[in-house]
Amino acid sequence: MTSTPEVYKAQELLYELKIGDVMIRRVITVEPGTRMRDFKNLMRDNRISGTPVVEDGKLAGIVSIEDLIRALEQRDMDAPVSQFMTTQLHTVDEHDSVGRALKKFAQTRVGRLPVVDEQGGLVGIITPDDVTRGVLKALQNAYHEEEVRRYRASHIFEDIASDKTSLVLRYNVPLRDFDQAGRASSQLKQTLNRLGIHPRIVRRVAIVSYEAEMNIVIHSTTGGTLVGEVTPTAISLLAVDQGPGIPDIKLAQQPGFSTAPDWIREMGFGAGMGLANIKSVADDMHVTSLVGEGTKLTAVIYLNPSEGKAE
Repeated sequence: MTSTPEVYKAQELLYELKIGDVMIRRVITVEPGTRMRDFKNLMRDNRISGTPVVEDGKLAGIVSIEDLIRALEQRDMDAPVSQFMTTQLHTVDEHDSVGRALKKFAQTRVGRLPVVDEQGGLVGIITPDDVTRGVLKALQNAYHEEEVRRYRASHIFEDIASDKTSLVLRYNVPLRDFDQAGRASSQLKQTLNRLGIHPRIVRRVAIVSYEAEMNIVIHSTTGGTLVGEVTPTAISLLAVDQGPGIPDIKLAQQPGFSTAPDWIREMGFGAGMGLANIKSVADDMHVTSLVGEGTKLTAVIYLNPSEGKAE
């Protein structure tokens, strides 16, 4: 279970990382007229197994150790590299993803790919090892950033002395203002991210707060409030509205059940999944309601995933 997020992140990086992020920019090159003997010395001195052949700033070919072996076998080390180089080239763009480079490596079975710009000029070279190093470095950076976020989240209240410490975030939710619908949950999500709360926790809070906010927007008669309370162990959400109330709370939690009027449904809201969605991601949920007065919903999500539901 612990390896799953790392594997997923590595796969994600194959699409996020660009070839330009991991390629070698300072490339050793030769000209078409360079002798194979000189190419051999260049390989030895720089510990490389091949290099691009460039003429007038444009990529003309690739010469490799395999080409050198052929020249040695033919005892023609004074021949120019143009006589042995490969001219059927496979290239990539620096703006392509490293995943695309890996795919081309697998298709062509070459050991290096020249990286060219829109004009065909050589801007770098990439090997499978470059991709591996780039992904590992990015994983290391991502791991470090996550550790920083966890540290910040776990130390929010460290220097505060009190019997019970919490950070309370309160948002007013206006009645049926669909232009502003989602503002409170969006601001809450942004604040939790800045506090360094783990992204998986933030996503769960975002779902709960959005569904609770939309229930207030749709069903209340005077609007309501959404309150988020952050403690060292959990995030508690409280949504309170003044409205018609819920006659049958158990029925209201069934997926698809809704009392929203048709005009609201036509706008794409009120599908009857709000309470069901909240229940599916919250560690605890409790709803109280009085017909003709209003509804109060509380939900809790623990900061330590082992204390509550898995994502």
